[in-house]
Amino acid sequence: MSGDQANRVLTPIMDMVKAAPNEDRTEQFERLWGILDKMHAKIMDRFELTMDPVCEDLVDYSLDSGLKGSTEVYSGPEIDWYVHSWCGHPSQTFSNMHITISLGPQYLVPNFGFALGTVPDLFMYMDYIPRVDLLHNIDYVDKYYTDVNEEFLRLQEIPSFKPFISRDLYTRVAMTPTAVGYAADPVEHDIAIAEEAGMSRLDRWLKWVDEAEKTPVEIRAAIAERDHQIRRNICERDPANIVAEDLYGKKMADLLVNTISGANRSLPRPTGNY
Repeated sequence: MSGDQANRVLTPIMDMVKAAPNEDRTEQFERLWGILDKMHAKIMDRFELTMDPVCEDLVDYSLDSGLKGSTEVYSGPEIDWYVHSWCGHPSQTFSNMHITISLGPQYLVPNFGFALGTVPDLFMYMDYIPRVDLLHNIDYVDKYYTDVNEEFLRLQEIPSFKPFISRDLYTRVAMTPTAVGYAADPVEHDIAIAEEAGMSRLDRWLKWVDEAEKTPVEIRAAIAERDHQIRRNICERDPANIVAEDLYGKKMADLLVNTISGANRSLPRPTGNY
């Protein structure tokens, strides 16, 4: 195997978890979830948000098997759908936690995607999900992806961060060229790098929202529909869903996917005057 191949991770998440089913990652999980809590506080401070009642039974759940989790979903005048969630069994290897934010259609700022987990190694994902076709909109690429490209290249140079290559085709289609998908050692040094990158991406994104110009009213309905369909596609095709189904059972796994994707939302979507 070449050096390049040895530094890439192509093993499905399900197989990674099954290969080390009893690794205690409680300490690492608490550290990682603390990062998401910091991000959550910033988001709640910036936006007017209401929790959707659809998640009331999922905010803090625990199953007889020892599996636990929390799924909070919100909407507001500027935010179509915001997810702050985790699931898994950290004392037995697996945890998966997310912050994903879909903006309302009054902005064209990219949507925000962030995930951390233990599989049992540290897993991290970050991306700015475009609201337009990047190949066709080079000005959009220059505006929103130039700065983050330098960060992406710096992370590529860290030896302990191994690029995670998803075997799911749509997952790779949904990732921009500046998406971060890595496996790394679950040690403080690498967790701190993940935290710095995640907070940097969130702060940059919040600044974009603060400075965003409003989109023309006549294109907002199409933007909203595009966002909704892409979010559902990404959630429903997430390779980690197989792990959740194996651990929680299909009924519970489907409920989590439908809640995170917004498929079963009860709050109205922000209209943005369209």
